[in-house]
Amino acid sequence: MIRFRQVLAVPGMTPLLGISLLVRAAITADAMALTMYVVLALDMSYAAAGAVVAALTAGVALGGPLLGRMIDRRGLRTVLLATVAPQIVFWLTVPVQPYVILLGASFAAGLLMVPVQSVTRQAITAMTTTAQRRAAFALDSVAGELSYMVGPAVVILCAAKMSPGVVAWGVGAAIVAGGAGIALLNPPMRAEDETDGDAAARPRRREWLGARMAAVLTMGFGVAMLLSGVDLAIVATLQEAGQVSWAAMVIAVFGVTSVAGGLVYGALSRPMPTWLLLGLLGLVTIPAGFAHDWPWLCVAVIGSGLLTAPTLSTVSDAVSRLAPAGVRGEATGMQASAASAGFALGSPIVGMAIDVSAPAGGFAAAGLAGLLAALTGYLLSRRSPAAASSPSSSAQALEPCDTVAPAP
Repeated sequence: MIRFRQVLAVPGMTPLLGISLLVRAAITADAMALTMYVVLALDMSYAAAGAVVAALTAGVALGGPLLGRMIDRRGLRTVLLATVAPQIVFWLTVPVQPYVILLGASFAAGLLMVPVQSVTRQAITAMTTTAQRRAAFALDSVAGELSYMVGPAVVILCAAKMSPGVVAWGVGAAIVAGGAGIALLNPPMRAEDETDGDAAARPRRREWLGARMAAVLTMGFGVAMLLSGVDLAIVATLQEAGQVSWAAMVIAVFGVTSVAGGLVYGALSRPMPTWLLLGLLGLVTIPAGFAHDWPWLCVAVIGSGLLTAPTLSTVSDAVSRLAPAGVRGEATGMQASAASAGFALGSPIVGMAIDVSAPAGGFAAAGLAGLLAALTGYLLSRRSPAAASSPSSSAQALEPCDTVAPAP
C-alpha cells in the first residue's frame, strides 16, 4: 500500500482520479440511459435502442485517435472545449429528438465524447515516475471497474422513479461537469523532460506503430471483447436457470474481485507481461460455464475478476511506455478505440455462441477470444527485434516473466 500512498501523494493525482471516476461512471451509463429513453419514452424496440447505442459506440471508437491527435497538437483545454460544448447540446436535446435524428446525433456525440480515459492515462504517464506508474495504472483500472459497477446501476434505479429524459439529462450533466473539472484541473500531458523540442516532436506513425504497439492494442481489444462476452454469458446462464434477478449479485462479485485484484497487483514489486495475464484470464473464464446457478457462478467468476484489473492496467502501462511523448494522445486514443471495438463485438459474437450451443458456450467463446488475443499479442511482440534485445522499460510489458527486471 506504500506504492498507492506515493501515487496519491503526487500533486493533482487524487482530484484527477476522482473526476475521472465521475465521468467514466457517466459514460458507462450513457448507453443504458439512451436504451431506457428509446424503449420507455419512444416506446420502440430493444433493437432500435441497440442501434442508437451502436451508433454512439462507433462514434467513440472513431473519435478516440482523432481527439488524441488534437490533444498532441492543440493541447488539452482546446479539446475539452471542443467536446464539452457538443455534449451539452446533445444531452439537453435528447428528450425532444425524433428517433432518426437521435440515431445520427448519437454517432456525433460519440465522435466528440469527452476523452476522459485517454486524458487520465496521459496525465498519469506525465505525473508519475517509472517506479510509480504501475501502481497508478492499477488505481486507474480500479476506478474503471467501479464506474462499471456504479454507473448503469444508478441509471436503472433512477429510471424507476423519474422520466427517461430526466435521467438522460443527469448523465449528460455528469459528463459535462467532469469535462469542465478536468479543464480546470488542467493536468500535464507530458512530463517536464518531455516538453523540449526533441522530446515533443511528432515521429512518423510507422516509427512507433509497429509490431509491439500492435500487440498491445490487440490485447486491449481482446480483454474488452472477453469482458463484454462474460457479462452476456452471466445473464444467459441465469436466465436459463430462472435466476436472472441474481445477475446483479454475480456482476457485483466480479467487480469487487476485480478491484481487489487491481489493488494487489499494483502493490506487487514485480510486474507480469500482458500476454500472460490475458492468457490466464482467458483460461479461468472458460470453466465458469460449468456453473448453473447463481451461488456457483459467484464462485466461478472470482478468478476472472481477480485478473481483470491487472490485465487492463498492464495494457495502459505498455501503451504509455511504447508511445513517444509527441504522439501519446493519439496512441491512448487508439487504445480507447480498440477497447470500444472489443466491447462492441464481444456481445454479438458471444451471443451467437450461446444461440448455437448453450450459455456455457458463451464463457468458452469469451475465454477463447482472450486466449487468441494473448497468443496474437505474444507472436506480434516476438516479431520485433527490439522486443528481444531492448532492456528498456517499454519492452517489459511484453516480455516473458523471467526477462522482467524488478521495478526500481
